[in-house]
Amino acid sequence: MLAFVLTPLRRVLKWLAVLTLVLFVAFLGSRVWFAQSGPPLEPWHTFVPEELSVAELDAADWRAYLAHEDRLFAYVTREVVQKLPEEDRVPSNRYFAGSVVYPPRLSQDFNRSYELAPEGVPVGVVVLLHGLTDSPYSLRHVARRYLANGFLVVAPRLPGHGTVPAGLTAAEWEDWLAATRLAVREAAARVPGKPLEIVGFSNGGALALKYALDALSDNTLTRPDRLVLISPMIGITRFARFAGLAALPAWLPAFDKAAWLGIVPEFNPFKYNSFPVNGAVQSHRLTRALQASITAEARAGRLTELAPVLTFQSVMDFTVSTRAIVDALYSQLPANGSELVLFDINRNTKLGPLLRATSYSALMRLLPPLPRDFRTVIITNEDAGSDLVVERSIPAGGTEETIRPLGLSYPIDVYSLSHVALPFPPEDALYGSHPDPKENFGLELGAMAVRGERGALIVSLDALVRMSSNPFFAYMNDRIKPAATEPKASP
Repeated sequence: MLAFVLTPLRRVLKWLAVLTLVLFVAFLGSRVWFAQSGPPLEPWHTFVPEELSVAELDAADWRAYLAHEDRLFAYVTREVVQKLPEEDRVPSNRYFAGSVVYPPRLSQDFNRSYELAPEGVPVGVVVLLHGLTDSPYSLRHVARRYLANGFLVVAPRLPGHGTVPAGLTAAEWEDWLAATRLAVREAAARVPGKPLEIVGFSNGGALALKYALDALSDNTLTRPDRLVLISPMIGITRFARFAGLAALPAWLPAFDKAAWLGIVPEFNPFKYNSFPVNGAVQSHRLTRALQASITAEARAGRLTELAPVLTFQSVMDFTVSTRAIVDALYSQLPANGSELVLFDINRNTKLGPLLRATSYSALMRLLPPLPRDFRTVIITNEDAGSDLVVERSIPAGGTEETIRPLGLSYPIDVYSLSHVALPFPPEDALYGSHPDPKENFGLELGAMAVRGERGALIVSLDALVRMSSNPFFAYMNDRIKPAATEPKASP
C-alpha cells in the first residue's frame, strides 16, 4: 500500500525537479542573451578602484579617508578619463574631460566627501549618508539647513560611489557601515559633548539606523541624539533576494555583461546610471541585517534607548518598501518621540483616471489602527478637488486628527512624489523643476518637458519622467530643523 502511494509522489517530485531545471536553464539562457546583446561594457564598467577595507576604515581617521579618496579619483582620471576611446568623447559623457557634465569642471565636485563648518563654535554636528549609486550631492540642501543652524556637517562619500559604476561591483554593505562609523567618529571628536544627528537618504537611511542600533549594545560607538530618515531602505522588493542568480553567467568572461542589471550612458555628474547586480545583492543583505537588528534589540528591550526617528516617505515608492518602514520599524518602536511623515498621492491630478485603483487606497492600507506609539503626519490634498495641501497629524497615543494648512500646492501634472524626489527642492540646479540659474551642473534633468519620438534619446523616457524634486521640500526642510542644542549631560 505504501509503495502504491509513493510511486505517484516520486513521479510528481521528478517532474517538479525537471520543471525547475528547465526554468533555471531558461533563466540562465536569458541572461546569456542579455550578455550578448545591448551596449558593450565601457572603461567605467571594468575599472574597479581599490577602496579601503573594513579593517582599514575602522583604523583610519577622516584625514586618511580623504587622502585615499584623492588617490582613487587620480586613478579614475588616469585609467578611465585619459584612456577614453574616441567614440566615448562626447558632451554627454561624465568621464570625458571636455563634457558639460565632467564633475571636476563644475562649481563643486559633489562626488567627493566634504564638510561644512559654521562661523564660530558649532552647536552640534550632523553626519549625512547618501543613497545607493548616489553621491554626497543628494543631501547638500539638508546640509545647508544644518549649517544655518550652527551645526558642523560631515558628508562622507560611501565606498564604491562617486568614482565609476564598476566600484559597486566590489563593494559590500559592511564597507558602507564601516565608513559610517568612521564619519561618526570624526563628527563626535570634532564637536565633543554636543548634539549628534545622523541623516540618511535611501540606502543611507538603512546605514544610519543600523549604526544607531549597533550603538545600543556597543559602548565604543557614539550614540546619535536623533535620526532623520528620507525614503529609508528598511525593505526592498523580493526580486533583490534572487538578484545574485542573475550574475551567474558572468563567471565566464564571455558573459561579463550579465553582472549588470543595467548598462546605461553615464550623463549624470553625481549619480551612476548603470547598475550592477551586486548593488541589488548588497542592498538586500543590508536590509536583512537591519531587520534582524531591529528584532534583536526589540527582544532585548533596548529600543527604549534608541534616539527618536523622524522619517519622510512617499506613499508611492518604486525603490523601497513603504510597508516595511511601517511594519518592520515603526511598529517595533516604543513611544520615544518618533514620527512618520507620509506624502500622499495627488488626489486632484489631471492623470487621476489613469491611476491604478490601488493607488487611492494605498495610504489607508499602510497605517496600523489608532492609537499608535509614534506621531503620524500625512501631507495630502485639502480635499479631492483642491490642489492645496494640508498637514493631517495625529499625536503618539492619540486618536484626534489636527489639520493645518501649509500654503503649498500639489502641481496639477504631478500624480505623486517618487523615491528619488524627496531631498531635492524645486530650485535644485540638477533635479529641480525650476532650477536655480545661479548654478550650472551641465544638465537640468528635472526641468525637461519630454516630448518626441521613441528611440531618439540615449536614455529611456521612464528615467526622465520620474519625479525628481519635491514641491514640499520647504516643509520637510523646516521639519528637519535640528533639535534643541543643549549640551549633553556627562556620563
